[in-house]
Amino acid sequence: MALFRTLSLRLSSPPQGSISTIVRAFSDHTDLKDVLNNKIPYEQERVKKFRKEHGNVKIGEITVDMAYGGMRSMKGLVTETSVLDPEEGIRFRGLSIPECQRMLPKAKGGEEPLPEGLFWLLITGDVPNEAQVKSLSKEWASRADLPSHVVTMLNNFPANLHPMSQFSAAITALNSESKYAKAYSEGLHKSKYWEYVYEDSMDLIAKLPTVAATIYRNLYRDGSSIGAIDTKKDWSANFASMLGYTDPQFTELLRLYLTIHSDHEGGNVSAHTVHLIGSALSDPYLSFAGGMNGLAGPLHGLANQEVLVFLNKITAALGDGWTKEGLVQLIKQQLASGQVVPGYGHAVLRKTDPRYTCQREFALKHLPDDKMFKLVAQLYEIVPDILLQTGKVKNPWPNVDAHSGVLLQHYGMSEMSYYTVLFGVSRALGVLASLVWDRALGLPLERPKSMSTDGLMKLVKSLQSQANAAKGA
Repeated sequence: MALFRTLSLRLSSPPQGSISTIVRAFSDHTDLKDVLNNKIPYEQERVKKFRKEHGNVKIGEITVDMAYGGMRSMKGLVTETSVLDPEEGIRFRGLSIPECQRMLPKAKGGEEPLPEGLFWLLITGDVPNEAQVKSLSKEWASRADLPSHVVTMLNNFPANLHPMSQFSAAITALNSESKYAKAYSEGLHKSKYWEYVYEDSMDLIAKLPTVAATIYRNLYRDGSSIGAIDTKKDWSANFASMLGYTDPQFTELLRLYLTIHSDHEGGNVSAHTVHLIGSALSDPYLSFAGGMNGLAGPLHGLANQEVLVFLNKITAALGDGWTKEGLVQLIKQQLASGQVVPGYGHAVLRKTDPRYTCQREFALKHLPDDKMFKLVAQLYEIVPDILLQTGKVKNPWPNVDAHSGVLLQHYGMSEMSYYTVLFGVSRALGVLASLVWDRALGLPLERPKSMSTDGLMKLVKSLQSQANAAKGA
């Protein structure tokens, strides 16, 4: 029945491969690299044929506003792992978040999907079975140790260095372990690029929780040991243990968090940066470190921290006995002062972020009486209407950042500066899966054409003259 449901759903969405490739996900192949070895030649031929037949087809027009406005809505990237629809939200390889929650394997006794299963889905396009996910958990555990020079580096960072700066620096230093960089320097054939990028990506994903947990312990737990990796535990369970959290519900939250933050199409800052740096044939460590520097920005991964700052500002102003009327007044004052409401709005989405919704459902199930959750829930009831009344907001609905910090805080992780590191660990799943496919498909160096303002003005004038001449004729 599980096979039938998966096939039906996969075939009702845009095809990611032949039926035989989908069925193969349910075979006894538990080695992810073997699965990719079978899939990549098929995809290479499919893309080659498509480009040969339709390479000159125009898929959009670029406006002056797009050029000045952050390239919004410009169709200029190929990303296989996920697609973001303004009305529907994110789909990972054709599956919505609720579908992923239902279909991806879970830990024994758990209710949330394992991130390993989401990674398998992102990189292959197929829903994995339990054996395949267990194999991935074991493989990541076996690759999780850090080289001594990185441990020394982490342990000697000053306490005032931001967690994301430490995270990015440690990832860059892990470049010493790059199998791709070594093979490339020895004369690697381009048809083999993806294999070494895959190996580096697997190593990096495995080591990120170790890096992140070391940073957390050094900054917030007096440098206590993260302990040993347990090869019998899943990726999230090992991460939670290294962080020092023993509550099974926190581990479940971490599984959900790491799954839903993993990917969000290819145009966001972190995903695009990894793709861009990788197009120069930089190794996955250097590419991912660049993406993390982008994720650290206030308009990207730092947003969940800003939401909590805003919630604390509300409680400081109104106390725990806040009322709906008091919140409405405070929100209007916030907007009147030229500030935004953190956690609301999205560059693409035009509805409530599905990632917000699944976190809300988690909270309703596990912490319905949490004071901060009740505040978030009340804001959900009033903020969209207030934003709509301004007449200036296209998307008044909450995004993923409006909720995640409250959940982490409930289970004791109150260190807001660290939240973006968790985001970074998760985002590796999507951007590194994409990077493997970038090299498998032989995508070239990314080099868009830029123009000066004078050049654009001249071009627009010329086009307008041509259009007027055509009308006159």
